[in-house]
Amino acid sequence: MGITLDLRSAQAADVHVGRLPLAELLTVLHILAEPDHHPEAQRWTRRLLDAHLDEALRDEMSALSPLWARLRCRLLFPLAAPLDGSFEDELGHLEKLSLEEFVGLCAQGALGFLEDVPPARMLLHDPVAAQAYVTQCERRSFRRGALAYDLVTSPERVRARLIGFLRECSAAFFASEWRLLHDRLEPAVAQLRTDVRRRDLAEVLAGLSPTAVVSKDGAKVRYDKLAIADIPVGPRPLFIVPSVHGWPHLTVKDEEPFPIVVQFAALAGRAAEQLTLRQLHERLSVLASPGRMELCRHLLGEPITTSELAQRLGLADTQVSRSIRQLREAGLIESEREGRYVYHRLATSTLLRLGQDALATIMR
Repeated sequence: MGITLDLRSAQAADVHVGRLPLAELLTVLHILAEPDHHPEAQRWTRRLLDAHLDEALRDEMSALSPLWARLRCRLLFPLAAPLDGSFEDELGHLEKLSLEEFVGLCAQGALGFLEDVPPARMLLHDPVAAQAYVTQCERRSFRRGALAYDLVTSPERVRARLIGFLRECSAAFFASEWRLLHDRLEPAVAQLRTDVRRRDLAEVLAGLSPTAVVSKDGAKVRYDKLAIADIPVGPRPLFIVPSVHGWPHLTVKDEEPFPIVVQFAALAGRAAEQLTLRQLHERLSVLASPGRMELCRHLLGEPITTSELAQRLGLADTQVSRSIRQLREAGLIESEREGRYVYHRLATSTLLRLGQDALATIMR
């Protein structure tokens, strides 16, 4: 499973890199809508809610949350070049979209799932199709059904509500946040622009996620995602958008005729923390053995040699060595030589992160 970018027709000129305030606000709203999925950010989000969001703004955020909860709406990602525009520039693009374009992009977000939805012209002009779409959204949640009903009955009102809400968020907290994030993202943007010009494009795109796999011929890059898609890059543009708050997600959007978007977590060190599915499986599997779990209990605390472990457990040195090697390969123990002996210790920080690593791997 995964999303594959097909680069056989891609040129460096097809790839654009930039900072997008609206896309970054989208990541913040996503965390606020699904705080349980982002335990690492709960303290920050609680402080943000308490300090900056009044009751009216919270109510509107909740009503519109289908657009940034599970399947983040393509409407709030960049719709056209050039990138690095201002927040007001991006809202201006939303205001200028034709009604059909707005409804088409918004409808998929309101549903929040990769199922087929009727074309925008049918949602606007065919009452039967519109009602079927509302029912489709209601099956997912009451909130999604309510937003879908408003979208098909009063699309311009929904657009005005959304743009007004985004402006209020900017005034309440995001404008000051973006001034800081804009500078923090500058190194990532500058490096990526250089890499796109000078390096192999497949390698550059693979560098956006530790889960990426490049095909043997170097023509495709596959990301570990729940969705399955094969997306050709070029001549349709590809926008690469770094994010501070986007971790652990790598988001790929592909709604024609709009540009492809890849938003990735650019925060220093965060990418290295992500596990591949194989790494996660190895860590969980190695702990599933009662024998290795018992060995871990002895490794907690004072470092121990292989022979000492074998004596405690009543096992042969070779059997203990094999278990230690499996635990070390999974990253669950640390070994250090002192003189003639090698001492082993449980990697407690890795174990403490295992639940969060599992959640992050599932979420991306």
